[in-house]
Amino acid sequence: MSQISVSNLTFCYEGSFDNIFENVSFLIDTDWRLGFIGRNGKGKTTFLNLLLGKYEYEGHISASVLFDYFPYQVTEQQRGQCSVELLELLKPGCEQWRVICELEKLHLSAEVLYRPFETLSHGERTKVMLAVLFSGENDFLLIDEPTNHLDRESRETVKEYLGKKKGFILVSHDRDLLDACIDHVLVLNRSSIEVQRGSFSTWWENKNRLDAFHQAENEKHRKEIGRLKQAAERTRNWADKSEQSKIGFDPIKDPGHGGKRAYIGAKTKKMQSRRMQVEKRIADEIELKEGLLQDVENPVDLKLMPMKYHKEVLIRAKDYGIAYDGSEVFRDLDFELRRGERVFLHGENGCGKSSLIKAILGCREETMQETGVLTCGAGLVISYINQDTSNLRGSLKEFCRKNGLEESLFCAILRQLDLERVQFIKNMEEYSEGQKKKVLIAASLLKPAHLYIWDEPLNYIDVFSRMQIENLILAFQPTMLIVEHDVRFREKIATRVVEM
Repeated sequence: MSQISVSNLTFCYEGSFDNIFENVSFLIDTDWRLGFIGRNGKGKTTFLNLLLGKYEYEGHISASVLFDYFPYQVTEQQRGQCSVELLELLKPGCEQWRVICELEKLHLSAEVLYRPFETLSHGERTKVMLAVLFSGENDFLLIDEPTNHLDRESRETVKEYLGKKKGFILVSHDRDLLDACIDHVLVLNRSSIEVQRGSFSTWWENKNRLDAFHQAENEKHRKEIGRLKQAAERTRNWADKSEQSKIGFDPIKDPGHGGKRAYIGAKTKKMQSRRMQVEKRIADEIELKEGLLQDVENPVDLKLMPMKYHKEVLIRAKDYGIAYDGSEVFRDLDFELRRGERVFLHGENGCGKSSLIKAILGCREETMQETGVLTCGAGLVISYINQDTSNLRGSLKEFCRKNGLEESLFCAILRQLDLERVQFIKNMEEYSEGQKKKVLIAASLLKPAHLYIWDEPLNYIDVFSRMQIENLILAFQPTMLIVEHDVRFREKIATRVVEM
């Protein structure tokens, strides 16, 4: 057991004028199962890369362990090779028998190592990489978003597997995964960094209590400042009025009032002194108030503009099926999507969820063959979020022009999703995956529609924004068809789940 010490860490990317980290210091233990939490773009992946020594920085990072990182980068050329041929390339010194032992714990046969990497499903690739990652000894492991694009079964397997391991940092926005796997949290707050013992839910409960306390203290200080300002204003008026009353008394012409002028002067001086004391108390109260709300998460309520469809049923499938080049994906699907429902499509990767969405959107591929009946309502307006962000390039201004969006409203929604203004002048290629997802979500929210179809919208989206989106959907009750593997999100939002 050893410690990783970070002291006075400051870092910003070359050409950027905003620091990702500034004079950051904390200690973590290499025996911990550490959950890494923070808003999109706050620097979680950047910090992992700093530990790996990829960037130069100011300050000091001290560690007596070696680091290894998930996911491994597999080149296009390497994708055609069998996984067993990649082991040494991914992790030098990796022993095959250790990988096979780890695969067994991940409920995966060693046979998978002898198949080309490109033929493996998302779940199989993730499990192979995790098996390689944990096949070493005495490494401290940096695990970045391991469950993105995984179906429920694969997520459950990964969750169970990581829950039995230790000595890692886990970057994830999946609340269910974090609660099952971690015993400490490292949190990038808005203006500070904290390390705390416990699960995500434990930290979240503590944070809510602390935020509520800071809100109450802030309100108390705000009222006290208001009361003191009124007192200072009254004292100032009294002092000025008293000072004015000295004028007009001439000791020679009016000897009876000569002593009164000195008395009034002394009284005025006393009042001015009292005013200065009150103003000092105001300054002290303001100083106490400053910083109270700097880490409080108080997300703005988002707005949605759902349109009401004129019929009760928007989509109907009867004995419906899809195949590609004769290879069946699914068949005999029967379901109706009714107005006001939020239906989650659920099933393993490859079961046809995205294919069904493409058919509803009318984006059928040439190799797609359909059986049965799929009917969409006439004049149905759909707002769609694609799970793929690879086409996001160029500026936000160009994106708005291309998609017919009002730029000022679009940027306002992005601000509400906590995308900082400094990002608005960057090209989207420079965004993190979570920031790219927020661009797609903002575009969907801005489009009035009868039906919102979201295909894995929450991949890479931070926990705070997920809760924000949950509140939005529950408030406006839009009709939705969703593919999403976040268990907590589905439990809170779904009115019905369609198993595929």
